[in-house]
Amino acid sequence: MRDVLTLILAGGKGTRLEPLTRDRAKPAVPFGGLYRIIDFPLSNCLNSNLRKILVLTQYKARSLDRHLNLGWNFLSPQLDEYVEVLPPQQRIDEHWYKGTADAIYQNIYVIEKANPKYIVILAADHIYKMDYSEMIRLHIERGSDLTIGCIPVPVNEANQFGVLDVDANDRITTFVEKPENPPEIVGNPGFSLASMGIYVFTAASLFELLFEDAVRKNSSHDFGKNIIPNIISRLNVHAFRFQDKNKKSVPYWRDVGTLDAYYQANMDLVGIDPVLNLYDTEWPIRTFQPQFPPPKFVFNDEGTRGQSRRGEAHDSIVCQGSIISGGSVSRSILSSGVRVNSYATVDDCILFEGVNVGRHSRIRRAIIDKNVQLPPDTVIGYDIEEDRKRGFTVSENGIVVISKAESPESFSARQTRK
Repeated sequence: MRDVLTLILAGGKGTRLEPLTRDRAKPAVPFGGLYRIIDFPLSNCLNSNLRKILVLTQYKARSLDRHLNLGWNFLSPQLDEYVEVLPPQQRIDEHWYKGTADAIYQNIYVIEKANPKYIVILAADHIYKMDYSEMIRLHIERGSDLTIGCIPVPVNEANQFGVLDVDANDRITTFVEKPENPPEIVGNPGFSLASMGIYVFTAASLFELLFEDAVRKNSSHDFGKNIIPNIISRLNVHAFRFQDKNKKSVPYWRDVGTLDAYYQANMDLVGIDPVLNLYDTEWPIRTFQPQFPPPKFVFNDEGTRGQSRRGEAHDSIVCQGSIISGGSVSRSILSSGVRVNSYATVDDCILFEGVNVGRHSRIRRAIIDKNVQLPPDTVIGYDIEEDRKRGFTVSENGIVVISKAESPESFSARQTRK
């Protein structure tokens, strides 16, 4: 894998995840209590023995930059191994990246200096486990110009992806970006073959395609919209069927681009036997772990006002530094440094780092952003219309999202005690 350079596209705005992306890039959004979304493709690279990685950033990249510097700075540049952040340099023109292909074209000078024979291009905002080296080996054996990672998805969801048809040898015969009427897989009715946004290019072919696309005035400079559909008939383009390293009966790959998809992917983790196995030591997911003490559960007494008090958590993930001080937590994910105070209940929630839940509060089906301080008697998630009136974001499926901008004073001014 010494001749392979990996490019991770991490510059998207992530507007559908607001307010979680109001102050951070989408790949930097926390996931599973301990991780950031970008940790999954980066861990896949490391486990696939891909150790020359450029992360292309753009919008609101400070949090992402900090996370990569703290948690992914262990590779040795002296051995030509690195995870390096590549911010927009505007070497070509004065514009932001216009599309996925343009993002790479604007950094072509840096890429050429690495002198790779093959280039892997990944999205930074998907949750999955995959050995990219298997895809690269097949790409080389076939003599392909481009290999696209793909996965079957239900037809009614396929209009959100690039959809492809293949022949008996998995050579791609058609590729349509987000079609209104996606074609079904032959022999697998009800499903379409969707692009995962994972590409392996032969470097010489990629450079030529980028130069061709850069001078097209009517191009969106995007792989899915422009480059791939234009090369199907004239280059050697193959599909690679997703091979899940998660070791479960059902392949796991999640696009967490919306609040509801993000919430459900997190909630998948608290099941008795979750589809995504974070405890597999053969395919570890690496991240930056701050120095916190172990989690602690305190109080088991009669309490006050005739109300018993017990610090407990059930069917939940509780990260280091968290204290459940006489409160009750169920089916929830608590990130590092969270505190749940006496008589409070937290059900079906995701609490980011440093959240403090005040006494007698009741929180249900909510995502609470970093360092939010919930005053005593706060009620969230029990009256969705009331939560909307209070200015909170509510997803299509009724998940209440509290942003970092909230302060104890704003809760006190708006909350309704129930």
